[in-house]
Amino acid sequence: MAGFDGKSVTPKIGTDTKKMIFEPILEEGVFRFDCSADDRSAAFPSLSFVNYKTRDTPIISNKNPAYAPTFEHVSGQQVVKLELPTGTSFYGTGEVSGQLERTGKRVFTWNTDAWGYGAGTTSLYQSHPWVLAVFPDGEALGILADTTRRCEIDLRKESTIRFIAASSYPIITFGPFASAVDVLVSLSHAIGTVFMPPKWSLGYHQCRWSYASAERVVEVARTFREKGIPCDVIWMDIDYMDGFRCFTFDRERFPDPKSLVKDLHLSGFKAIWMLDPGIKHEEGYFVYDSGSERDAWIRTADGRSFIGEVWPGPCVFPDFTQSKTRSWWANLVKDFIANGVDGIWNDMNEPAVFKAVTKTMPEDNIHLGDPELGGRQDHSYYHNVYGMLMARSTYEGMKLADENRRPFVLTRAGFIGSHRYAATWTGDNLSTWEHLHMSISMVLQLSLSGQPLSGPDIGGFAGNATPKLFGRWMGISAMFPFCRGHSETDTIDHEPWSFGEECEEVCRLALKRRYRLIPHIYTLFYMAHTNGTPVATPTFFADPKDSFLRTAECSFLLGPLLVYTSTDPDQGMDEKRPVLPRGIWLNFDFDDSHPDLPALYLHGGSIIPVAPPYQHVGEANPSDDLTLLVALDEHGKAEGVLFEDDGDGYEFTQRQYLLTYYSAELSASVVTLKVSRIEGSWMRPNRRLNVKLLLGGGAMIDSWAADGEVVNISIPPMQEASQLVSASEKQYRIRLETARRIPDIEEVKGKKGIELSRSPIELKCGDWCLRVVPWIGGRIISMEHLPTGIQWLHSRVEVNGYEEYSGTEYRSAGCFEEYSIVRGDLKQAGEEESLKLEGDISGGLSISRHIYIPKDNPKVVCIDFSIVASNVGAGSGGFSRLVCLRVHPMFSLHHPTESFISFVSINGSKQEIWPESGEMFYEGDCRPNGNLLCSFIII
Repeated sequence: MAGFDGKSVTPKIGTDTKKMIFEPILEEGVFRFDCSADDRSAAFPSLSFVNYKTRDTPIISNKNPAYAPTFEHVSGQQVVKLELPTGTSFYGTGEVSGQLERTGKRVFTWNTDAWGYGAGTTSLYQSHPWVLAVFPDGEALGILADTTRRCEIDLRKESTIRFIAASSYPIITFGPFASAVDVLVSLSHAIGTVFMPPKWSLGYHQCRWSYASAERVVEVARTFREKGIPCDVIWMDIDYMDGFRCFTFDRERFPDPKSLVKDLHLSGFKAIWMLDPGIKHEEGYFVYDSGSERDAWIRTADGRSFIGEVWPGPCVFPDFTQSKTRSWWANLVKDFIANGVDGIWNDMNEPAVFKAVTKTMPEDNIHLGDPELGGRQDHSYYHNVYGMLMARSTYEGMKLADENRRPFVLTRAGFIGSHRYAATWTGDNLSTWEHLHMSISMVLQLSLSGQPLSGPDIGGFAGNATPKLFGRWMGISAMFPFCRGHSETDTIDHEPWSFGEECEEVCRLALKRRYRLIPHIYTLFYMAHTNGTPVATPTFFADPKDSFLRTAECSFLLGPLLVYTSTDPDQGMDEKRPVLPRGIWLNFDFDDSHPDLPALYLHGGSIIPVAPPYQHVGEANPSDDLTLLVALDEHGKAEGVLFEDDGDGYEFTQRQYLLTYYSAELSASVVTLKVSRIEGSWMRPNRRLNVKLLLGGGAMIDSWAADGEVVNISIPPMQEASQLVSASEKQYRIRLETARRIPDIEEVKGKKGIELSRSPIELKCGDWCLRVVPWIGGRIISMEHLPTGIQWLHSRVEVNGYEEYSGTEYRSAGCFEEYSIVRGDLKQAGEEESLKLEGDISGGLSISRHIYIPKDNPKVVCIDFSIVASNVGAGSGGFSRLVCLRVHPMFSLHHPTESFISFVSINGSKQEIWPESGEMFYEGDCRPNGNLLCSFIII
């Protein structure tokens, strides 16, 4: 704050670094650090905090921070460094792929349309400039770089954090506190808690790009009910629209959305519909006209409305940084809800822009932001929060439509704080075992970054899942906070019954498990909403001092419930030996154990509620039987909680709910369970209570009573209890041995050759190692510089490398066509290793790609592009149609490389295009003679 001199701490610093000044804010243990008092006064408002004034208001405290960052300024960048105790583990950093424990990793917060990302992708769809550091003794510290701009989070040096972003920005630290949960609770006091989800949103969601008609939607819904597979929601992707125009419906395929939704509601389904930010630039289209009247569009640097190409063609984009634009959008959403819309899906809101070098809009575009957001700024300032502001506007529009219903919004792009308005998913993943494995860590990282309501596209979005992969994925994802199956256009069907009877049965069992556990999951979300506690957490949260658990990636916790699984295609749970945290962990099932389903364990000292396996959440009735699973701790005690309300609306904020705390205690061979405390004004339903006491090995004894009464369960003698455990373990083994196993199918053939290669081709020599998949245009999925370990191209090839398109298509030529390997010889003349691929782009043309590393210069990677005429005849189009090859050398934007394009023109002149050249156009005899060379050089 202006006029506040601040205090300074004295860490060990080098000659190029300086101390940061600090002041306590928010609550005890939270500190704000700035480079100087002037920087503090000049800092932009916080867009992560619920109330930006909280960050700017010091509190009285006599405590000093235990750890303090240092800083230096380098070329306009503020480099912040924080050194922590040896052995510190790092987590968080938001939506990131790859390993759970983040030491050795570096990411960039820049929301990116990262279709087909890999384990080393450095920028995905959301930005969370946040690190959760867990010390060897289990204490934890949270660190937030409170900037909306592109920020590098560098964790490559052990126990050291570096943030690098444009000057200047504050650093906020939370703790150290006794546990990671305490840090996350403190963080929630700054950035807010998750919105309270409607209970139906915790059921299973079925989605596809796209269900082509209302009739197909009804058919899918009917099949769920006929097959007895639980489901609550059907999703509509962009093809329901009239020409991809938002807030419209295709008159032929979705002529009566109200009638469609009415039919779905009668079957217990909700309907969620997509809305993108790109608004078709078309006079006469009511959304464009009304937005233009209100001057709602983002502007170019010279003041014109920015027009970028997305699904509808040329589009304008709402400037959600302005309150008037958010209000305009919210009212459009309000009217849209009248069609029977139950939830809204915000996609493409990084914002993604086709046929653009960066796959987004220019950074010098102008937003006329509200003063409390930062005022008039260029797009580089607002880019990372664009998706969050769109989700906020959508959320507010749904509340306008019906204040008695809780909005449900799903957003692809987001920023730390987006959880206040929307759930999220992990983007356009792949149908591979690697992505199944990564999905666990990705959901957990989001949870540890303040976003508890997330999940992956079950089965993978791109490519065709095999039956075993899909079944295993469903088994795991049925335990995630958000549970949705989704798949890309031109893939095979990915509904639970699409992979044979064996996989269908595994999916049915998995989803019945989820619906049994919804009372527990819903209670966890109530606690997350009111207290800021996480929903899903890494296994080490049960024993923070166990260093081995710090990297455990095949298990996670839902409160006291441990989910243990296998992501190895060759190893089911019948062959897996779980490694559990210390303490008492009692396994159980619902007589549904299967090699492709996770094992479930309840922590000693815990009680969790369980419901019948409904077909949808709306089937539940407060008078239905309630089951409590009880696991005693070493002292013979247990406790748990159940939250109940209407499942929707906001009466729970007026104490219209029932929060029941149950406790159990062993005394003289009798376990007594009772209600220890209640909150809320709801009367207890008149229902039966079934208490199941876990003994170990899956064995349990139970007792029935009326809920609210004291329940006594007699513990059998040790010998009898031992026999019960042995018998239960035997039955468990029999269930696994006799289960109908999902058959091993290595590959499922799909349309247009988009199936994934299981064995990428590797080119390795000199300074480089490249892995190439011969689909999506010969896509380089990773590109590693061996001397430095730096990696590139883990994302969609158009994002970080080059783009080709022909005609009016926005994707790369051959994006959905499999390339043929023309030549894969190694060590050819003048080359160490090389690969040549060709792909048909129709019209008698094919595109050829030659990837190689020159023998005489192993520091260079070369990629030759050629458009080749073949079988060109009358009427084929041939060279008479538009064929454009665009090559975008982008590496210099983010990485220490030189990249350039060179080619020989028709007139014989040699051309070189470097990043600083911008976008160049060549006509007539200056056009390429058909071959281009793209080079990437480490400098």
